[in-house]
Amino acid sequence: MARDTESIEREIEAARNQLAGTLDELSVRANPKNIVANTKAQLFAKLGEPKVKYTLIGAGAAVVAIVLIRTFR
Repeated sequence: MARDTESIEREIEAARNQLAGTLDELSVRANPKNIVANTKAQLFAKLGEPKVKYTLIGAGAAVVAIVLIRTFR
C-alpha cells in the first residue's frame, strides 16, 4: 500500500525539525566559550577531589622544602 503524499511530507518536515534541533545543539556545544567553561568546570571538580587535592598540596610542600634546603645550605 502506497503512503499518501501528505504523510511523507509530514515525515520529511519532522526529520528536518529534528535535524535543525540537532544542529542547534551541536553549535552550542562547539562554541569555544562553552568548551572553555565546561573544561574549566571539569578541572576544578577534579582538583576538588581529596585524593588529587592532597597530592598536589604534598607535592607543593616538597618543592618548597627542597627550595628552602638548597637556598639555606
